[in-house]
Amino acid sequence: MSDKGDFRMRGATRAMIAAFVALVVAGGCREEHKLDVASRINPRKMATMTTRNISTLISDSGIVQYKIVAPLWQVWEEADTPYWSFPDGIYLQKYDPYFQVIATVAADSAKFFKNLKLWRLDGRVELTQVPQGLFQTEQLFWDQRRGVLYSDSFIHIETQTHVLEGMGFESDEQLRSYRVIDPQGIFPLNSDKVVSGGGGEAPGSPQAAPPSMSGTMPPQENHNP
Repeated sequence: MSDKGDFRMRGATRAMIAAFVALVVAGGCREEHKLDVASRINPRKMATMTTRNISTLISDSGIVQYKIVAPLWQVWEEADTPYWSFPDGIYLQKYDPYFQVIATVAADSAKFFKNLKLWRLDGRVELTQVPQGLFQTEQLFWDQRRGVLYSDSFIHIETQTHVLEGMGFESDEQLRSYRVIDPQGIFPLNSDKVVSGGGGEAPGSPQAAPPSMSGTMPPQENHNP
C-alpha cells in the first residue's frame, strides 16, 4: 500500500476514534443531567395524584359512607402523614346504612388524614342535619375513629326551636347529641327571650358541657402543598 493510502487510513481511524469519544462524552453528560434533575425532586412536596371536578362515593367495609363533590382533589401519599387535600372547596353528603342522606357538609377547603381517619374542614364550614338543623363555624374536625365532630372555634347552631351560639363544639356523627363548650347565647325562635352567658346548655345535650373538650388533632406538616 502506498504512503498516501496509509495516510488516508490513519486519518479515517483517528476520525472514527474522535467520533466515538464524542458520543461517550455526550452520553455521560446527558446521564449526569438526568441524575441531577432527579436529585432535585422531593416526592414529599409533590401530589401523588391530582383530579379535577370529582364526584365520588366513599365506602367502608362494602357500605357507602358518604359522597364527595369537589373541583380539585389532590392525594399526598409521600407526605410524612399521608392526606387528601381539597384546596378549592368540598361538598359532602353523609349516608345512613340505608343510603339515606342524614347530613351534608360544605367548606372552603378540607384535608383528610387517611391513616388517622381524620377530616379537617376550614373556612366557611356549614353542616346541615336532616330534616332540619344548621351548624356554622370556621373550622371543624371529624374523627371517624371515634365517630365524633368537634371544633374549638365559634359555632352558630339553628334548630327547629333554638338559635345557639358559643365557643367550642362536640357532637356525634349524626348530629343527634351535641354540646357547646362555652355557650354565649341561646335565642328561642319566635320569642324575644334571650339567655346569655355560661351555664347554658345546647338543645339535644343531656348535660352541661365540661370546661374543655378533647379530640385527635392532626399533625403539623413540614411543607405547604
